[in-house]
Amino acid sequence: MRIMLVDDHPEFREVVKALLQASAVEFEECGDGDDAVRDYPRVRPDIVLMDIAMKGMDGLKATAQIKAAWPDARVFMLTQYDDPDLRSAAERAGAAGYLLKEDLSQLQRLVRSVAAIPGAHECQT
Repeated sequence: MRIMLVDDHPEFREVVKALLQASAVEFEECGDGDDAVRDYPRVRPDIVLMDIAMKGMDGLKATAQIKAAWPDARVFMLTQYDDPDLRSAAERAGAAGYLLKEDLSQLQRLVRSVAAIPGAHECQT
């Protein structure tokens, strides 16, 4: 499975990678939404985990651009903001889900469920 991890904090990206390392996952890391939009067609990830608040292009704009160009993209917001307005904005941008950084157990369940979908990429280990 390929995951595009978009967050402007390298330390948090390392935490997510360590959490999911047992799930046979390949990671493509991006530091902001501009990088994610640029790299998406090359990577073609199974899922994108997108932070909202980042320098450069924010996650909501990047999600909307990715979804406009690749409607089948599965982008999940992974953020610290438990805010109903941001949840609504993420939905309007085309996000498939909204996960909070404070509860990364949801992230493990998400990756397991996506891995079970036929057609998800398998990594060589």
